[in-house]
Amino acid sequence: MYNYVAIDFETATGYQNSACAVGIVTVENGKIIDEFHTLIKPPDNYYWQQNINIHGIRPKDTEKKSTFAELYPQIKQKLESKVVVAHNESFDRNVLLKTMQHYALNYNDLNLPPKWECTVKIYRAKGFTSASLGNCCNILDIPLNHHEALSDARACAKLYLLHLNELSTNC
Repeated sequence: MYNYVAIDFETATGYQNSACAVGIVTVENGKIIDEFHTLIKPPDNYYWQQNINIHGIRPKDTEKKSTFAELYPQIKQKLESKVVVAHNESFDRNVLLKTMQHYALNYNDLNLPPKWECTVKIYRAKGFTSASLGNCCNILDIPLNHHEALSDARACAKLYLLHLNELSTNC
């Protein structure tokens, strides 16, 4: 139960197949044991300005980076058959699914559950009036450089660990 992977994607456009960054944090026995971050060259290295305004990643930053298909073996190794947590799981799960579909990669090969653990839903259920990542981290004093994929994934991993610790204390 204390073994999981937290993931966060940034996208270049409003299309969910446009991953331009990923952060993956691996937790084993309640401790962060691995962090992975990389920029990704999105399809045609095309960006929308509103996305650049959110995360600050520009075409020049990714023009010489690997595509998702090239990075997939590393990503698969980190995710395959794991419990996956994301702050807005439907967004990150769909980015992974749509990006894999774009490159004709089989999502089922990852052996992941149909839905992941979602810290937005968990903290909303705890009564947080705003369960945004920024607000949760501010209230719980978790460092965050918002919209930087590794920082977001690390914060999500810590939020989920706090939740698990709270559950075990209440048993």
